[in-house]
Amino acid sequence: MSWLRALKETARSGLTVERRRLDPVIAARAALGLALVVGFSLAVFGPAVAASSAFGAFQAAIATFQRSWRPRPTLAMASGASLAVSTFIGYLVGAHEGLFLALLLLWTFLSGLAWAAGPTAGIIASSNVAIMLVTVTLPTSVATAAGHAAMIFAGGVVQAALVVLLPVRRWGAQRDALADALAAEADYARRLRHDPVAPFDPLPLMTARNAAAVTPGQARRRPSELHGARGLAERIRPVLASLADPAVGVPEEGPARARVRELLAAAAAVLDAAAHAIRHGEPVVLSPPAVAALRTPDTGAILHGPSRRAALRLVALLGDVVETAEPRTETSGPDAETGAVAGGEAGTVAGGEVGGEAGTVADGEANAETGAVAGGEAGTGARRQADAEAGTVAGRKAGADAGGEAGTVSGGIAGGIAGGVRPLPLARSRPTLLRLAPIVVAKARAELRRDSPILRHAIRVSAVTAAGYLLGAVLPFGHGYWAPMASVMVMRPDFSQTYARSVARFGGTLVGVALATAVVQSAHPGTYLSAGLAVLCAFAMYLLMRTGYAAGQVFVAAYVVFLLGMEGVGVTQTVRDRVMLTLIGGLLAMLAYAVYPAWETPRLRGRLADWLASVGRYAAAVTARYADPAGPASPDVREALLNTRAARVAWQEAVERATHEPVRHRGLSHAAVEQADHALAEFGRVAMLMEAHLPERGAPPVPAAAALAESLRRATERGAKEVRERRAPQWDDLRETVDGWSDDPPDHFLLHKGAVLLLQALDEVTTALTDSRRPR
Repeated sequence: MSWLRALKETARSGLTVERRRLDPVIAARAALGLALVVGFSLAVFGPAVAASSAFGAFQAAIATFQRSWRPRPTLAMASGASLAVSTFIGYLVGAHEGLFLALLLLWTFLSGLAWAAGPTAGIIASSNVAIMLVTVTLPTSVATAAGHAAMIFAGGVVQAALVVLLPVRRWGAQRDALADALAAEADYARRLRHDPVAPFDPLPLMTARNAAAVTPGQARRRPSELHGARGLAERIRPVLASLADPAVGVPEEGPARARVRELLAAAAAVLDAAAHAIRHGEPVVLSPPAVAALRTPDTGAILHGPSRRAALRLVALLGDVVETAEPRTETSGPDAETGAVAGGEAGTVAGGEVGGEAGTVADGEANAETGAVAGGEAGTGARRQADAEAGTVAGRKAGADAGGEAGTVSGGIAGGIAGGVRPLPLARSRPTLLRLAPIVVAKARAELRRDSPILRHAIRVSAVTAAGYLLGAVLPFGHGYWAPMASVMVMRPDFSQTYARSVARFGGTLVGVALATAVVQSAHPGTYLSAGLAVLCAFAMYLLMRTGYAAGQVFVAAYVVFLLGMEGVGVTQTVRDRVMLTLIGGLLAMLAYAVYPAWETPRLRGRLADWLASVGRYAAAVTARYADPAGPASPDVREALLNTRAARVAWQEAVERATHEPVRHRGLSHAAVEQADHALAEFGRVAMLMEAHLPERGAPPVPAAAALAESLRRATERGAKEVRERRAPQWDDLRETVDGWSDDPPDHFLLHKGAVLLLQALDEVTTALTDSRRPR
């Protein structure tokens, strides 16, 4: 992409206003906190302290809007405390130009490194540096500086207290993350009806997993319906793929395929209902057609073998999802052993092969640990009377299965009353802020290397901030801090965000100060009216924050004009200063990235190689478990899967960042990127299918799988190295192993098919990279 086109694309992106769901109640709560702080400070201390405390409350409220899974009060307190410390230390050295410049360099460099801990830490740190440039100019002595710092911290305390006292949709972010994961699987089930090998983006599952990590305090208060459904969603995805894929045994057309489509449609309806219930904290309401499709006894007569087992397992897992999604009054702590009790359509599954994987008990044997009972002998479902306190299950009578292979669906989604007492898995822990500090330090130290984009960003932002501060001091303006403030606020580790935010900030500032000027010149507001107008602008900014940076910046600019107007600062001077110095700060930020870039395009091959190596280790771990059966819950397979997902997301984010960079592809064209992405996604999908059919612990091993696992590991590791070295990867070892099975395949219905499909996917990777190297 040329520079001209890149500038056009980033400018358009920066000025775009998106249609997003607004949260007026949350915005009003944040504005209320700001109003309380400003009103109290004005009445007791005067305009200067009111301005400082307003910045503290304003920034603390912004911190609560960040996409973080930590408690909102914690974020508000952390923001207020860090800004208070920055302001006080900044004022202490502010009298010495050299010392303050050194402090500014150190603070901005550390704020740049803070991005290693994630976007939330990076945004809060950058905002604190920017606001510090303003707040250090307000005090007049060390004592007043301490008072200003205290009021800034008080602003964070007030915002944190309002979040606690006026809660709005508790656990809303976690509910949305889990509901989005279930909704994504519902959409996946619908797409599988028409495309049996449809791809699935694991990002919603990864987001839900991140949301499931809680601090010890959160673990004591988390609703029970948020505990367990994510693990079920993880298990449902491979079952859906296994049920739909023709390679597992269901023909592409015919009665079996029609039955599979019915099951997939019903599963989508159930998952959507569970997602809606979790999102809104309401009871699960299932559609009668979906229940009827899942309870029909025809499944056992139409589907056979692996597809039949997958169908029964799907019904069992859907029943567990419905049971878990039902809202309950009790909460689930990290060591919770309380049962999940659900009414309505939830149930269990009877049958040996299904019961073990679905967490139920077959052949009428009660399990004291899970408290679930599935009745019947020889695969026959029977009605049983349940004792609610004992956690037993009463299911409706289901039909008998003549084959007797895997039992029947008893209760399932079929209706009746379902109950159970099952041990909930331990909650994923999230460290507290104090325990997080050494982790953040370790991550920041890991970025201190020459090729780190985070380190380059830290160097850029510190150099630009210092240059902007010095430039603002020598220019004939009265508010030289606007230039470095603008630079800090717009600079990000990647090109597109930095350039888009620079354009958006200048455009928003221009419109915002123009509107504020018109209001001031027409109404001539006094101190309290200026404070009220500032609070109103803050409310508008909170309300429109997620619609785009430009829209929010309009009201931020007006907010600052009214806030400083409380001290009697001339609006004409403020407008001139803001516009010119914001333009200078944005230009400095854009120039810095062009001079000292961290382009993602040249690193695409490395990201692709990382994904190839990780997905190869995942496939090898899955295959090795056929030679050494350990059951579906294998820790090494799970760890390899999570590493694969992380590498895939890193690749996709790199591709997205590289799309708008004015850099040549350097051997990896857009077509090659798309083809390689599709090939490795297919490789991962096949490995997931193989994982879905892992033999149970104690099952007869398949010795030939060990050789395949070793071939996969060696081939993908060598292939990743060849990708990094800009060579076309070859898969000779794996091809030799697969070809050796042609005459004597292993004794497993999927192992040979899976190996062939894995090799085909890797060949497609080679084709993509080979075509991209050919001269045009």
